[in-house]
Formats: sequence, C-alpha cells, structure tokens
Amino acid sequence: MKNIVLIGMPGAGKSTIGVLLAKSVLMDFTDTDLLIQREYSKSLCDIINEKGIEEFLKIENDVIRKAHFENAVIATGGSAVYGKEAMEKLKKESSVIYLKVEPDVLEKRIDNIHTRGIAMEKGTTINELYIQRAPLYEEYADITVDCSCLTAEECVDEITRKLKV
Repeated sequence: MKNIVLIGMPGAGKSTIGVLLAKSVLMDFTDTDLLIQREYSKSLCDIINEKGIEEFLKIENDVIRKAHFENAVIATGGSAVYGKEAMEKLKKESSVIYLKVEPDVLEKRIDNIHTRGIAMEKGTTINELYIQRAPLYEEYADITVDCSCLTAEECVDEITRKLKV
C-alpha cells in the first residue's frame, strides 16, 4: 500500500488523526515536524525565530525531500505545501489527504499560536493563513475530508472509507 500523507492547516488534527489512522491500517507513523526538530535539535518555534520563515520553509522542504518513508502515515507541518519538491515527492509515493477544517473551528482549537511553531508572519490571522494555504492543500490533495465537525475517530473512518482500506 502507498504511504498516506496528511496535509492541512495547523490545528486540523494531522498528528492526532495520523497516529489513530496508522494504528487502524497497520502502518508506521511519522510527523515531519518531529523530523525537523530532531535534525536541528530545536523546537520549530526556535528555528523560525532564529532563521526566519523563508529559511524554515527551505529546511522543511529539504528534510521532507530527503526523508525515506515506507508503509507510513505521514503528518506534515501545515506549511509543507509551500515546498514544491517535497510535495512532488510525497504525491508520487503517497495518497495525499487534505484534512479540511474551517478557520473558525481552527481558531477555537489553537490556543498556543505564538509558541507552536507556525510559519506565519506576525499579525497574520488564522483566516488569512487559511486563505493563503487552502488553494495549495486543494491542489495537492488526492482526497479531501472535511473534519470541521468530526471527531478524530470519525475522520479516520472517513479516510479509510475514501481510501477503501
């Protein structure tokens, strides 16, 4: 079976749903944010603060591009879709699932927006970030699952149903 890649906004549930999905379909789980943190021995927030957003996006693209994934559910960072090479690699090796969550729901979920390590300019709102990123999520997605009103378990059920696994 191909890898399964989860893309979507910060707070969409990629990591939470990814773990549950991996257990459900007997696959490994990888979080690309953790790969970046491991490689740089720093939190995403520290990397972004020290190197800036542009450099962070290059790092994210490179780490994903170089990583080897096999039989894995992969939760990407919300900004991974800015990395053309990374996304082309993931798209070739994987089924890409866009976990769509409306901005008002995201705002309720994300309470640590400034310490979470989100690649966004200061002063940008979740809604503005959503408007910037949604077209990229839609472009790369093989399947879209609207998770705005679903529990993590319901999202997993919907993904497995759509993937027919």
